Amino acid sequence: MKKSVSLPARALFAAALLLLALLFGAFGIEKRADERGAAAIRQAVLRAAVNCYAIEGAYPENLDYLKKHYGLRYDERRYLVSYDAFSQNLLPDVFVFPRGGASP
Repeated sequence: MKKSVSLPARALFAAALLLLALLFGAFGIEKRADERGAAAIRQAVLRAAVNCYAIEGAYPENLDYLKKHYGLRYDERRYLVSYDAFSQNLLPDVFVFPRGGASP
């Protein structure tokens, strides 16, 4: 003989599944937002570096120069930016990484 599962137990199970799906969806949205933010910051850094090169004839040595003279701004608590300028006449390597757990 089969035992039937009570209606409250089914509702509780369905609610738990829905909550689990919502949590996974929220984490996926946050991850995509971090990736888009990192891409936007990378483009902003490269754009500022190219502007500096066009105006001054050399790429800046570091991010601080871009922040001070070209108005570069980003949330340093949320993103780590690696800026490697190995030559004044070659475009620097720029990598942006979302920091884990720094979201407000």
